[in-house]
Amino acid sequence: MKTLYVSDLDGTLLRSDETISEYTSGVINALTCKGMIFSYATARSLVTAEKVTKGLNAKIPSIVYNGAFVLDNRTKEILVANYFDDDIYDLLDDLFANKIFPLVYAKIAGNEKFSFVPKLCSKGIVKFLETRRGDIRTNAVGTPADLKSGNIFYITCIDKPEKLRPLYEKYKSAFHCVYQVDIYTKEQWLEIMSPLASKANAIKQLKSLLNCEKLIVFGDGKNDIDMFELADESYAVENAVEELKKIATATIPSNDDDGVAKWLERNFV
Repeated sequence: MKTLYVSDLDGTLLRSDETISEYTSGVINALTCKGMIFSYATARSLVTAEKVTKGLNAKIPSIVYNGAFVLDNRTKEILVANYFDDDIYDLLDDLFANKIFPLVYAKIAGNEKFSFVPKLCSKGIVKFLETRRGDIRTNAVGTPADLKSGNIFYITCIDKPEKLRPLYEKYKSAFHCVYQVDIYTKEQWLEIMSPLASKANAIKQLKSLLNCEKLIVFGDGKNDIDMFELADESYAVENAVEELKKIATATIPSNDDDGVAKWLERNFV
């Protein structure tokens, strides 16, 4: 039986300093050479995921943007894409009406961009943009209307909970929404994707592409719940949120103690 192993990155495979340890990358590289089928599913883009997984040589498709895309991380080819339909424009208008001006990720003229209105950015988005200095995807625009350009696939709102929570409650049934505090900055985030875009749905698509029958996953956050519910076995790192631990097959050592790699080293045969 072919098994697909999928790990979240931040807070799970990555240490708290956003790096992957030599031990973890060494274990995964060695096991993939022995035939382990390993991938990661992350809210990050491929650009930032590649930076933090430097040294990891498992060259199979990866799930990025919480399932908006499944990408071949060798060729950068998009294997599966889950874009928004036209109803996203009404949602954006509603955000603007509530004084929320998000980062909007889209394919514009064939290039991946994240757009924002500099003069309307929240403090949280300003902090985020500081971590993306020099990123070729950066696209500053003049007005909120300009945020509607291109084929939109991901929306990130970073603002006060009292502003974001009502919108999460309003749209969580119509779209795939992730409402959680960022593990690094402690800012409140609301991320919005197509209802077809989720880690679980992307994993289903990846399982089909790779002809795997069994799924084992690792995670730490609320946005991992859907893939835990899908998996045959699921393992929450010690630092995971309680909601995830409650539905996990078991709890393993923390991200800073190489919990995923230690489990794989002991259990992969």
